[in-house]
Amino acid sequence: MEEQHVYSAIGPAGFERLADSFYRQVPDDDVLGPMYQEDDLEGARQRLRDFLIFRFGGPRNYIEQRGHPRLRIRHAPFAIGQTARDRWLQLMTRALDEAALPDEPRQILQSFFESTTTFLKNRPGD
Repeated sequence: MEEQHVYSAIGPAGFERLADSFYRQVPDDDVLGPMYQEDDLEGARQRLRDFLIFRFGGPRNYIEQRGHPRLRIRHAPFAIGQTARDRWLQLMTRALDEAALPDEPRQILQSFFESTTTFLKNRPGD
C-alpha cells in the first residue's frame, strides 16, 4: 500500500479515532501535557486529524485552512528533545493500538510517526 492510499483504507473515521485516542492521553501526561494549552486541546486534535487526513490521501481541508504544514516552524516554540519525542511516540503508538486500524495502514502511520518525531526534535542532548 502506498501512503496516499491510507485515507481510502481507513477513512475519516479511522483518523478521528486515532486523534481522539491520542488527545485523551495528553492532559494527564507529565511530559506532553504541559506543552498543550488546555483551552486548545480540541483545536490541536482537529489540526492533527486534518493534517493526517491530508498527508495520507484525503481531502485538503488542512491546506485550505492552514496552508503548508511547515511542521518544523510550527513546532519550534516547543522544547522537543528525546524525552518528549519518545513520549509523543509512546502515546501515539497506544492510540494506534486503540484505534484498531488495519495492519498495513497502521504500519505506514507508525513509520511516518517514528521518522517525523525524530525530524521535529529541536533540543539536542535532551
